[in-house]
Amino acid sequence: MSTNPQDYNIGGLGTLTVGLIGPSDQRRKGLAHALAGCDVTGVQEFAAYPDSPAEVARIHDLHLDVIIIELDSDRDAALSLVEQLAVNTETTVMVSSSQTDPSVLMHCMRSGAREFLPQPITIGTLADALSRAAARKPARSASSGAGKVFVFLGGKGGSGVTTLACNFAVAIVHDCQKTALMIDLDLPLGDAALTLGISPQFSAVDALQNYTRLDTNFLSRLLTNHSSGLAVLPAPGKFPQVEIQSEALERLVTVARASFDYVVIDAGSRFDLSDNTLVEQADTVYLVMQAGIPELRNSHRVISEYFKSGGSNLELVLNRFIPRAGGVDEEHIAKALSRPVQWKIPSDYVAVRRMQNEATPLALEESMISRAIREMARMACGLDAEPAKKKKRSFGLFG
Repeated sequence: MSTNPQDYNIGGLGTLTVGLIGPSDQRRKGLAHALAGCDVTGVQEFAAYPDSPAEVARIHDLHLDVIIIELDSDRDAALSLVEQLAVNTETTVMVSSSQTDPSVLMHCMRSGAREFLPQPITIGTLADALSRAAARKPARSASSGAGKVFVFLGGKGGSGVTTLACNFAVAIVHDCQKTALMIDLDLPLGDAALTLGISPQFSAVDALQNYTRLDTNFLSRLLTNHSSGLAVLPAPGKFPQVEIQSEALERLVTVARASFDYVVIDAGSRFDLSDNTLVEQADTVYLVMQAGIPELRNSHRVISEYFKSGGSNLELVLNRFIPRAGGVDEEHIAKALSRPVQWKIPSDYVAVRRMQNEATPLALEESMISRAIREMARMACGLDAEPAKKKKRSFGLFG
């Protein structure tokens, strides 16, 4: 394959701005030379990994479309930087390295890199990666407006709210190709971080306690990026000493929906959070329950209390559903709740247990439960329930 930029006629990239970060002048200049053949808008070079939050913030503030980080000079510093920069969903973070063994690729993926560029770089490989970044850009630009908010609420503890909310959020990113933020408000013991297999530094409590200075930039610094591309604001790892004020909750949701196409909130069974603030801000509230008397009783009480006017934004989700398994049938469920159930998520103990043990989202696998959750996500995004078959394309970490 040629390495001469003039041998390639690469279109559609003229609106991309690119940053190159790495201490090695030789590798950085090599990338800059390759980029010269890609007709990008502009290239900025950084001759060192930023070593302070202020320097990272300044890079965030440049609003670059693509950032390519050289890995080999200091792998730990580079991966830490990838994780910090990948929380900005407007930027496609790429990693360049001569180390191509699977463990390196996995570390890059878990840190939030969207593309891996093996050294020595070729124009064709770089052009393919930039083309994928350019294709993502229109979807990201939509997040400058008001994104939609989906709230998952459990009729009773143990209904499976976190499993559904996390996989629904991952499906939005994976199937709908949109930016999404998952917020775990099931305080103090929410386990979205555990479900997704991430190790966050900050939590929703940090956002709520600092709501008076919360804006898009501040929020981006609190987020942890999941390997799927989903941004996550988890519950804290310790018991928080915080009382959630309605003003703080309203501010968090407002800033989140201004930053992302979709915001998914796991409210657990926190009925104190399902007051008018959260319910009115939600585009859809998914009330999750199982086909048992306690869940149905609690769900009926939630509907009567918070959706007195009819609840046009309320959808009922029957989780761990087993057809013809005896017990309370669908007709009696609809009668007990005074409305039909919109979604039935099949019981799939093996798949859920595997997800819990391996922290691998169900939405990225093929199973009955994943198909149901992905259908929910696609319908919420205004897409057909069944995705169109895609042609095979060249390698990219996350498409």
